[in-house]
Amino acid sequence: MKLSRRRVLRLAGAAVAWPAVSRIASAQAYPSRPIRVVIGYTPAGSADITARLMGQWMSERLGQTVVIENRPGAATNHATETVIRAPADGYTLLLVAPANAINATLFDKLNHNYLRDIEPVAGINRFANVMEVHPSVPAETVPEFIAYAKANPGKLSMASSGAGSTIHMSGELFKMMTGVQMTHVPYRGSAPALTDMISGQVQVMFDNIPTSIQHIRAGKLRPLAVTSTARSELLPDVPTVADYLPGYEASAWYGFGAPRGTPPDIIAKLNKTVNDILADPAVKAKFAEMGATLIMSSPADFGKYVAAETEKWGKVVKFAGVKPD
Repeated sequence: MKLSRRRVLRLAGAAVAWPAVSRIASAQAYPSRPIRVVIGYTPAGSADITARLMGQWMSERLGQTVVIENRPGAATNHATETVIRAPADGYTLLLVAPANAINATLFDKLNHNYLRDIEPVAGINRFANVMEVHPSVPAETVPEFIAYAKANPGKLSMASSGAGSTIHMSGELFKMMTGVQMTHVPYRGSAPALTDMISGQVQVMFDNIPTSIQHIRAGKLRPLAVTSTARSELLPDVPTVADYLPGYEASAWYGFGAPRGTPPDIIAKLNKTVNDILADPAVKAKFAEMGATLIMSSPADFGKYVAAETEKWGKVVKFAGVKPD
């Protein structure tokens, strides 16, 4: 059968248009089943709480269940690799965290390249840490602490929730920018570190504000500064480290990522859903109660943010010679 030139052109045009039509139809149908969010942390921490709140709100807007799956281990690398190996269809997402930026340099060899293998979807929020000391430390301000530490090299011990954690890296960035000497004492989580902080066995910690604030309010720990660039609503009278060390900033932050190759239309739909949620006044108030500020971004902007954090923490890891536990 011989086709007319007009029919050939019409069929060719339809062939070219079909992939775009197919992608639009796919995005409109998405999601048609539950979505899984994999996180590399145990339950009850700021990562888990953030994921579960967002999962609830996303479920309400997307009309599908959002299942939160905790897969701790290997400094969140197990969770990251689980998502990388998943189908790139929008039904498996990663809760992206600072560990993804830190691990790129912290580990000599990984089975993945985060910046290559995970598509950025959207930022969610950011939590500041608080630089706090045991009351026995004779320092009321950051300058006084620096002077005391330099006058007593090796006397101060710095607690953290583990090597390479944001709590640890906040302290290493401080050491890098000030030249002070502090002995790092890693713990398996913030709880045992705080126990030893309160007893005075260790003297300084850069802890997440929500987990330390009750001890600060009880006078068991003394806050010197918060690690964000702006003061925290939970500690409004406490200055920032950057007030004394311009350029200092260290935060725990979270966002969503998806396996490489996830359709752009699905990523765009997820990004819009997340940003619509974050624009809700009730959501803003809830995260503010937790001491978090919001990260509303495009996928591209969130990708640039993670890349910048990867470069920043890479320098600190190399300076401190940090090795994974």
